[in-house]
Amino acid sequence: MTTHDMNASASGLPAEEPRDTAALLINDAGQYLLHLRDANKPIRCPGTWALPGGHAEPGESCDEAIARELLEETGLSVPGLRPFSVVERVDGSGTVTDRVLVYLGTWNGAAHEIDLREGIQLRWTDAAETAHMTMDPGTLAVIHEHRLRGPARNRDGVRPAVVRLREPRSATERNIIGGHLYLERDGTVLLGKRHPDSAYAPSTWHVPAGHCELEPVRRCVVREVAEETGIVVAEEDLTLVHTVHLLDPVSPVPRMQLFFRPSRWRGEPRLLEPDRCLEWRWWPLDALPEPLVHYTRAALGAIARGETYSQLGWPT
Repeated sequence: MTTHDMNASASGLPAEEPRDTAALLINDAGQYLLHLRDANKPIRCPGTWALPGGHAEPGESCDEAIARELLEETGLSVPGLRPFSVVERVDGSGTVTDRVLVYLGTWNGAAHEIDLREGIQLRWTDAAETAHMTMDPGTLAVIHEHRLRGPARNRDGVRPAVVRLREPRSATERNIIGGHLYLERDGTVLLGKRHPDSAYAPSTWHVPAGHCELEPVRRCVVREVAEETGIVVAEEDLTLVHTVHLLDPVSPVPRMQLFFRPSRWRGEPRLLEPDRCLEWRWWPLDALPEPLVHYTRAALGAIARGETYSQLGWPT
């Protein structure tokens, strides 16, 4: 996409920031309206499933641009569109190369009856189906953001969340290391419900975890668990039981998520960081809560099966 300067709009975003626009349209069944882009044109992400939309013309606001683009591409006029998120693409040097303002709206109708005037096809898609489709990374990230945050990100006065996608810098890429505690007791596992204002996975259940600082990963787990729950474990009592190599569309870099099981521990979970976690609870392994961080759910299932490694989000 090519970006253009545009006037300030109801989004509350600065006029000097150039942005393209896109529409995340959802029906009452919770499906997303996706657009298959042309495969043989000099456009961004050709041949992928993406969101309908396009760039603003000179002097046009974002609100005006998305309404016009939807009408031109699909013949649709969708009332009540509101800014939901801003997708920023970042190159290897950290420079933002493209911004897309994504609007959220509701529309119910048959996709095959739309008079499509650009691209190949429109279809209603369940979020789970995207794992088997050739997806535009920005679209995948926006769907992930919507599933995490839901309509709360669409209220009046709530600024659009910024989702950053970094273009690959080279064939060699650093990975963030995450340390996680798999704490099982009598067929239950300890999970915490993350705060609604958390930058990652708000209002979502997760095991005690954190990013490694300048420290070995076992030491990271010991530190994070003590800070978050007050539970005391020793490094020498931790055994690595599962590794998830994660390429998450909402993260600029890959991540190695390591899950450790303690042979023993002291204490009961306490709420020591209420600005980050709302509660700790023991959940039966056969009745895990929703929503649960997606890679955590995958790891818990793999641990139950005795599997020590999995990978998520990587192209097949």
